[in-house]
Amino acid sequence: MIPKFLKKRIFKAPVTTGDTATTKDLDSDIRPVVPKPYSNAPINQLYRKLSGQMLDVAVKPKLLGELPEFDDDDNILRFYVLQDYSRSNSILIDLQTQEHNLPPALVGVQDIAHDIKENAAIIFLHHPHAKDSQLSPRLSRLVSAVLQYPELKVRLVPVSILWGRAPEKEDSLFKLLTADNWQDPSITKQLFNIGVMGRDTFVQFHPPQDLRTLINDSLKGDGEGFSVFDSVAGDLRDNLAQDTLLKESALEDSELTANILNDSAAKNSNNITNEVDEAPSYAMVAAADGNRELVRSLQQQLNIYLDKQRASMLGPDLSDRRNLVDKLVYSPAIKNAIEAEAEASGISVREARALAKGYANEMVNDYSHSIVRGFYKFLTWLWTQLYDGVEVHHFERVRELAADYELVYVPCHRSHVDYLLLSYVIYKRGLSIPYVAAGDNLDVPVLGPLLRGAVAFYIRRSFRGNALYTAVLREYMHTLITRNTPIEYFIEGGRSRSGRLLPPKMGMLAMTVHSQLRHSEKPVVFIPTYIGYERIMEGGTYVGELKGKPKESESLIGLLKVGRKIERIFGNVHLSFGTPLHLSDFMQKFDVPANSLPADRTDTPLDDKASAMVDNIGVKVMQHINKAAVITPVSILSLVLLSAPKSALDEDICREQIALYQGLAQQLPYSADTVITDMSPQQIIDYGIKLKLIERRPHILGDIIQIAGKQAALLSYFRNNILHVFILLSFLSALVARNGRIERSRLNSIAEQLYPFLQSELFLYYPAHGLTETLNKKVDSLLANGLIVELSDGMLSVPETNSKCYQQLQVLATPVEQSLERYFMTLALLAQQGSGNLTENEVVDLCHLLGQRLSVLYADDIPDFFDRALFTSFISALTRLDYLQKDEETGILTFDQRIDLIAHHAKYVLSPDMMQILQQVASLNEEEIAHAITEISNKKQRKFGRKR
Repeated sequence: MIPKFLKKRIFKAPVTTGDTATTKDLDSDIRPVVPKPYSNAPINQLYRKLSGQMLDVAVKPKLLGELPEFDDDDNILRFYVLQDYSRSNSILIDLQTQEHNLPPALVGVQDIAHDIKENAAIIFLHHPHAKDSQLSPRLSRLVSAVLQYPELKVRLVPVSILWGRAPEKEDSLFKLLTADNWQDPSITKQLFNIGVMGRDTFVQFHPPQDLRTLINDSLKGDGEGFSVFDSVAGDLRDNLAQDTLLKESALEDSELTANILNDSAAKNSNNITNEVDEAPSYAMVAAADGNRELVRSLQQQLNIYLDKQRASMLGPDLSDRRNLVDKLVYSPAIKNAIEAEAEASGISVREARALAKGYANEMVNDYSHSIVRGFYKFLTWLWTQLYDGVEVHHFERVRELAADYELVYVPCHRSHVDYLLLSYVIYKRGLSIPYVAAGDNLDVPVLGPLLRGAVAFYIRRSFRGNALYTAVLREYMHTLITRNTPIEYFIEGGRSRSGRLLPPKMGMLAMTVHSQLRHSEKPVVFIPTYIGYERIMEGGTYVGELKGKPKESESLIGLLKVGRKIERIFGNVHLSFGTPLHLSDFMQKFDVPANSLPADRTDTPLDDKASAMVDNIGVKVMQHINKAAVITPVSILSLVLLSAPKSALDEDICREQIALYQGLAQQLPYSADTVITDMSPQQIIDYGIKLKLIERRPHILGDIIQIAGKQAALLSYFRNNILHVFILLSFLSALVARNGRIERSRLNSIAEQLYPFLQSELFLYYPAHGLTETLNKKVDSLLANGLIVELSDGMLSVPETNSKCYQQLQVLATPVEQSLERYFMTLALLAQQGSGNLTENEVVDLCHLLGQRLSVLYADDIPDFFDRALFTSFISALTRLDYLQKDEETGILTFDQRIDLIAHHAKYVLSPDMMQILQQVASLNEEEIAHAITEISNKKQRKFGRKR
């Protein structure tokens, strides 16, 4: 039912149309709204100034996020919106607005034309003077003004203030003492916040919101909560019969009200709602005491918005680790798994439960805010010692999603530093740090407990066949996701030793999907994240491992060894957040329904559609990581010099080649997310010399830039970080350069045949069905830069042999050769041994050995050439494209003559001499094959023996 006073306002509100004077109010009891008097006395100014100076000494707030951007319009009134009233919050916001040159917060806002006289530009949603069902008085007055004056513009800037960033403990006495839901924070609490939390205070200004837009959305029912107008219109219809006299009075006073009442009598509720959608009727809620529902709806929206922002910064309330372990073990899903384990293993349920509890204790995080704060201070110091800077790109897209989505960070894995670096960047920018799935190899004395108390939950490197462990891990993941805890895992499974992305491991990804299909609180969104270094701590170790040295186990001694490198300079480090991938989009694409798995089971398998979806997500994540790549000075320098003969160039030529690569990347960007260094070519060369990666050799005919001693293998790592950006340009350049002339149609045909293998190796995102258009754009770019020449009849040719462009073309054509050499060597080995004679693992192992030998004898001994992962990727692509068929039981590979067609294309890129060398290296007799396989098998057994 409509309250009596609201009926009076609806039916008797004065309405002005055109130049007609406002009619006299028919109800003498109704008084015009009188705003609070504007007050800005000198005593108030003095109090604010002294309070601000005192607070400025005790509190050192840190600004999170971006500053709000305001329109250059002096007629716009701007107000800051805070949840809780307190003097300290008011003064703090005023200090921040002064410091960052924003409209002041504690200065009166006066607009005589619209009857606005406010003594401050702050709206408290929980105000001690709030009446009328705890509505904010200032918000109520502003809503009334906006409804009465269509030209009035008001912007609301929600503001979050965090006195400390420790996630709250469930049922904590400390939480009770410092509870932020008090409507009128006491002096004691304010002093506690200032004294204890003053140096750990954070402020974030959120994007401005137009009050009129919020009102329109609320009247239409588009905002959160119910539609005010729908509620009022419903009561109008219910009371229409008994309000005839009021209706007649309203018809005399307002043509608009008459229209509403006539339509109400003639139309059903849907018709009324549709009319309001077109133009909300402000006359119905024009007075301050007649718009309670509207103000309550707006206040609720703002409260929800600020609550979500707070949760995104702090994370969910924490449960005691022991209680969380018990909740896991006694959850319905784990009870089922325990019973299944007891039956399968022939042990008692009690013993199986103890086993499950042991697994849970192995993995569950033990978050401690004091450890997080300690890490933050230590890492702030460490990064300044190690790096010239930490550059972050595209982070705001993450912040926009944090309040409404379950964030799953899926970064590439370059170094052990990744764990700490990504968490540090997220924490510093004001979001809750994710729980990181870390291998139990990092659970070493001293470091292990510290990481567990900060970001890590530990999982075993391998647990295939252990159903109970899998169930506990799935349930723990499900618990984190349903509690809206951000999560991070490295989808590659391990650190890349070559600088390329490794094939994705689908285990954690499948668990994430499994959890979402069981139950969902928030939709899941994956955040592909590129991490790029300019020098890497483990660089020497990676080179050694690629050359065959055993992997070193993590230990405290190893940590101390790394500590010795702190005095070295490692350049800049880059984090680039790629375009988010929404799980809901993939579910729609693959027709996978939500909540399609039982909530109380962890062992329900994913069906074929969901499994295919997981595989697709894995590939898309890798592609989006590559799209967010950062072309750093070191990576572009590595790409240029490693493509040059003897890894050296005249300095002038080196500058020109760097400029060419920068120009190609800018003219035809790999992706909108790709970042390109803005250093000049000369600055890039000087920077590489500073990092001691390259050196300048003086010469009377011109200085020479060359790779510093023993740095070529390391620089290949950084070249591989961005190889995908230039690989198609390199491939097309090689086809023209090695043939002198080639028809454009023939070039496209060869590229389309070999593209799937390059795509599989480097996770290129160009779809195969539209490749011709992409190739044509690349060719046009080469033509525009004079690197190739177009003759008549669609013939492409190299430029003049002695020209600068010809030399640049030769350098650009080099990077793709290593990939094609690997392909040809693998195909030559298969053809020489014949179909049905080798397993997939044997082919990969033999190719690894052959690659090692070839690299030492004929190449520059750069170990990434014979990386096992690259041969595995090529064999997988051949199998996926049905060039190879694999027996599921024996693993034997069979094939037909089609693989010869692939090898045939290599002659268009590789020189005859290189093809002959590859043929010779791949020619092994049965005795050599048997000996090699035996030695490889023995080496693997010794390796696994050491691990056990």
